[in-house]
Amino acid sequence: MGANGIELHVLASGSDGNCAVLQADGVSVMIDAGLSGRAISRLASAAGLDLKEVTAILITHEHVDHVKGAGVLSRRFDIPLYANLRTFNASNIGKVSSWVEFQTFSMFRIGDLQINPLPTSHHAVKPTAFSFSFDGKKCLVATDLGKVTPEIQVELEESGLAMLESNHDIDMLMNGSYPQFLKTLIKGERGHLSNDDCAEALSKGHTDGRKVFLAHISKNNNRPEIARRTVAASLGCSTNRLHCLEEDAEVKCVTYP
Repeated sequence: MGANGIELHVLASGSDGNCAVLQADGVSVMIDAGLSGRAISRLASAAGLDLKEVTAILITHEHVDHVKGAGVLSRRFDIPLYANLRTFNASNIGKVSSWVEFQTFSMFRIGDLQINPLPTSHHAVKPTAFSFSFDGKKCLVATDLGKVTPEIQVELEESGLAMLESNHDIDMLMNGSYPQFLKTLIKGERGHLSNDDCAEALSKGHTDGRKVFLAHISKNNNRPEIARRTVAASLGCSTNRLHCLEEDAEVKCVTYP
């Protein structure tokens, strides 16, 4: 990516594992590492990424589909792991090359990339979203959240690129085979955003030109085409403007601008 742009490479997004790599002006940071180290290495190679160039692994929360390969990759490639204290202590990842603690709402920098950790509403000890700023451009990565908080909404409206959860179709969830307690958790304020929730958040503010990646689409309670169609209808745009992973082992890159 050139000196003035951002690339977001999504290697995996869903309950089977989550991992993305954001690049800007020579800086590469990984957001979550929720697959095995071997699987992430294979997907990174398919995306044309060199994991030796990753300068940080940022952890959103401690669930295994976000941290499974974090310790392995940190040790293998000598990559610092960034996480808040409660998340780090709750993550079962073994030894890491080094740990850098961050606080929510306390911005920090990696090279010329500015990172703002934001609290989210999810059933984890201290879950986090990340807002990235570089050369006057913003990218928000917010997955695994039961509601869009005011702070997340502000960052979303200011971002030209957003990776936002669109987990489930509410009818598919409620009519599906999950037990009632799990349905209640998923659609609750500490669960996951529905397609309608995602669409509502994206429809606010200035939407022209914003690039969107729909994240964490459920295999059991959603379909990529349903998520894209629902959000596109709300935004009044073509589904071609909305990106997501549509097949297993698929990788995608979204660039901004």
